[in-house]
Amino acid sequence: PPESWTQLWFFRFLVNAAGYASFMVPGYLLVQYFKRKNYLETGRGLCFPLVKACVFGNEPKASDEVPLAPRPETAETTPTWQALKLLFCASGLQVSYLTWGVLQERVMTRSYGATATSPGERFTDSQFLVLMNRVLALIVAGLYCLLCKQPRHGAPMYRYAFASFSNVLSSWCQYEALKFVSFPTQVLAKASKVIPVMLMGKLVSRRSYEHWEYLTAGLISVGVSMFLLSSGPEPRSSPATTLSGLILLAGYIAFDSFTSNWQDALFAYKMSSVQMMFGVNLFSCLFTVGSLLQQGALLEGTRFMGRHSEFAAHALLLSVCSACGQLFIFYTIGQFGAAVFTIIMTLRQAFAILLSCLLYGHTVTVVGGLGVAVVFAALLLRVYARGRLKQRGKKVVPGEAPVQQV
Repeated sequence: PPESWTQLWFFRFLVNAAGYASFMVPGYLLVQYFKRKNYLETGRGLCFPLVKACVFGNEPKASDEVPLAPRPETAETTPTWQALKLLFCASGLQVSYLTWGVLQERVMTRSYGATATSPGERFTDSQFLVLMNRVLALIVAGLYCLLCKQPRHGAPMYRYAFASFSNVLSSWCQYEALKFVSFPTQVLAKASKVIPVMLMGKLVSRRSYEHWEYLTAGLISVGVSMFLLSSGPEPRSSPATTLSGLILLAGYIAFDSFTSNWQDALFAYKMSSVQMMFGVNLFSCLFTVGSLLQQGALLEGTRFMGRHSEFAAHALLLSVCSACGQLFIFYTIGQFGAAVFTIIMTLRQAFAILLSCLLYGHTVTVVGGLGVAVVFAALLLRVYARGRLKQRGKKVVPGEAPVQQV
């Protein structure tokens, strides 16, 4: 039966965004009020430390152009030990994110509770899944910050809200898109986010890029176009590529590009990646819980988990993979640098497409497969070119902040 207009993705997107805005707008007005009143100089009392941390931060920002701290050199170890650590990092990233991808497609495209006489029911509330991911990631980041020494935190807490807003909307678009497009299409769209990241970099951070960056971005565009224009027929059990799906993917890429550039600017406060993870997830939990309560959807999501224990297990494992994957990201970049990390994640995307085709029966034509190869060849070429520039001592503009949540 056709969905009511209140169940259309565009309506739910607007309702969710309005729910987040109901927290952001009053909060922003409060921040401006405290700044106009010069509360940092005149305030006192029990609320002063909280207001100071949320509105002003604990130390002044040095400069908008302060570069990120360079990766510390790893201590001298044997080649065997380095190889074992690299294998550990690669295996952790592959297992975490390949499992996450398989579960994501299972949760959003398959029914639960199906029997011989009943088709079962599908889980439709993408925002509830986003909340589960963020809660567990918040707990993991908080425990890490408590157990491991972190830099003195100086950023005003309210600044995380902007990254949280775009990050939650990008995650919602990512989950929602799987109702309309195949998983391989979604993976290729993620690979092509280099292009909007560059556009956002020019708009938000006023960056300039090298000619080879524009060349590889063009190759990625060509490869994605080849794949989309030559997609084979999908089985009846898989979602067909539709205009709604492409719009949602475009929304995911746009919001995600803003998130990465905003996070990159926040690193001028000399915070650690785990502190960034905690701050973004804190506001993400606030936004999603508030929005779900306003819609009365939090209880319904909990009831669905109670009706289908398999869904509860999948959602929990999805959140565990997301949180563990973030920790593997931090460790891998700290030990081997961003170039090695990018290569591992690029290979992971290729494996994810192959695994999805094997498990869920997606078809890829020869031209589509060639397009996939062009995309990943362009991504690896970017890694190679950035490595060469770094060897020559030239400044390499960071492409995206490696602390986003999926």
